[in-house]
Amino acid sequence: MTLLPTTTSHEERRRAAPVAVLPVGSFEQHGAHLPLATDTIVACAIAERVAAAYDLFLLPPVTISCSQEHSAWAGTVSISHTTLSSIITDIMASLRRSGPARLAVVNGHGGNYVLSNIVQEANVDGPAMTLFPTRDDWTSARRAAGLASDGHDDMHAGELEVSLLRHVCPDLVRPGVEETDHHAIDRNLLLMHGMAAYTRTGVIGTPSAGSAEKGRTILDNLVSSFKEHLDHLTASR
Repeated sequence: MTLLPTTTSHEERRRAAPVAVLPVGSFEQHGAHLPLATDTIVACAIAERVAAAYDLFLLPPVTISCSQEHSAWAGTVSISHTTLSSIITDIMASLRRSGPARLAVVNGHGGNYVLSNIVQEANVDGPAMTLFPTRDDWTSARRAAGLASDGHDDMHAGELEVSLLRHVCPDLVRPGVEETDHHAIDRNLLLMHGMAAYTRTGVIGTPSAGSAEKGRTILDNLVSSFKEHLDHLTASR
């Protein structure tokens, strides 16, 4: 997996891809066992696989986003939702001038709530942008991989993220992951109090259950799920 695309302008002109793929990650704590760049790595892994499978234009990642709920931990860096919105809309406007007029935003961080609003607004006059994976896409991938946990219980730095990193960059998973499970089922006031009100380690989930095989199956399933998004983006208007 590479974080930065290496194609040339000539190659992209010849490809003439109908859709660009933009990974959006974050730079936030993921416990003691996963790197701050975990969400960016996840978004890049999905975006790279999707772009390769469907011959699309892969963009470099947005590496810092809306991680204010993790601000109690060292290393976490955030931008405002208005800044993230401006970044995405500016990229879309630039693509319309020089590249594909349609965009798939691959989001690796669940706290980027504003992306849903951006996509809704972009599609007022017809399909121009999609947000991937959706909750249903993640649920399907979890089920296909036989994960022991669901998306609510395994919220952060847990089974899913450990599985994906064990598959794409296993050397980045630190020792001791088997002893870091933590559960916080009731998180009703998360937006008010942040993650620190529900976990001292930064983990909510079951990282001990993660495996490279699960990660591989998750990615394979997501690549298949993306076809529905692509078909709707590229359908004749």
